[in-house]
Amino acid sequence: MWRGFLTMSQVIEAATEAQLREHGLSPADYGVLVVLSEATAPLRVGELGDRGGWESSRLAHQLRRMEKRGLVCRTGCPSDRRGTFVELTPAGRSAIEAAAPGHAAAVRDVFVDVVRPEELEMLKTLAERVASRASARPGSPSAPLSAH
Repeated sequence: MWRGFLTMSQVIEAATEAQLREHGLSPADYGVLVVLSEATAPLRVGELGDRGGWESSRLAHQLRRMEKRGLVCRTGCPSDRRGTFVELTPAGRSAIEAAAPGHAAAVRDVFVDVVRPEELEMLKTLAERVASRASARPGSPSAPLSAH
């Protein structure tokens, strides 16, 4: 069961990574873009990290790379000099809008369409339970299920 789960995860990840590469994005890029595109306002870096389940040092490097490519911009927080906001640029919005339909189609093709509806509900319940248990362990970052 465990080996089958790992193999399934690797195959799904490879299929979705290939689709994202067609748009010049990595899975980490896509994860950040998804969270920012769903936000109603710019997010503080810490909130972005919480919503995406990223450690602060990994997120800082990721944001730096994405900022260099013009996908996001960071601005200082006027009420707290230590705070920083992150938001999508027009190029970042275009990137997520271009990649999202193909990404959803790839996920549907390699996963959703293969699993019966009642199995999807069972998998959702199991995934939430396992993620909750794993993220409660000391030193474990939380990992939201909506990253992809």
